[in-house]
Amino acid sequence: MASLNVGPLGEYIREQRRNAQYSLRQLAEAAGVSNPYLSQIERGLRKPSAEILQQIAKALRISAETLYVQAGILEERRGEGLELRASILADPLINERQKQALLAVYDAFLKENAAAADQVTAADGAEDPAGGVGGSTDEHRGEAP
Repeated sequence: MASLNVGPLGEYIREQRRNAQYSLRQLAEAAGVSNPYLSQIERGLRKPSAEILQQIAKALRISAETLYVQAGILEERRGEGLELRASILADPLINERQKQALLAVYDAFLKENAAAADQVTAADGAEDPAGGVGGSTDEHRGEAP
């Protein structure tokens, strides 16, 4: 039988559970999975489905995408800030409302930067064929110092 490489996923879930100060039983109940099944996941004996990972992520109040990356379902995307999100969510010095507010601000910055990148891409497509670039001297307007 081929061995599953789910140990790092299980370790990650266990770490997040401990950071959230949940017992195994409490997380299993919150995620809607059985206690033995969650234990097997944490010990690297079972590879959970994407749906189960989503339930666990919701119970832990972390991004399901983070667990998908840990499970190898998704590739970690450059600059997506998964480690930052995990750090914010694991921080015991701020409450849940504050964590969600920080994440909302971070997401707003990511959207703003993506929109600006889209505008640059569109402007690049509108360059003249000779290679001239039409530009603006106020390209940094609106950025925080």
